[in-house]
Amino acid sequence: MYYNPYEQSRNQNGNTQYMTLVDPFVVNRLRSVVGKDLVVETTKDTIRGVLVEVQPDHIALSAGNDSTFFVRIQQIVSIMPI
Repeated sequence: MYYNPYEQSRNQNGNTQYMTLVDPFVVNRLRSVVGKDLVVETTKDTIRGVLVEVQPDHIALSAGNDSTFFVRIQQIVSIMPI
């Protein structure tokens, strides 16, 4: 997110607005594989698990018995169903 400290002086009520980029094609494709085993490669690591939830900005993967990973969609490089 880009923050401009000079905009605070123009915006007297101090409301902050957050913006995120949403790729509807990626979100729709991810929603089509909810409940399936996936390998998700991110910019930092690779995670294998069951896709539990898809939101416009992140996904939730269940890996193992008690591990849930929340991954920002913007950080996903590739997705491979198993």
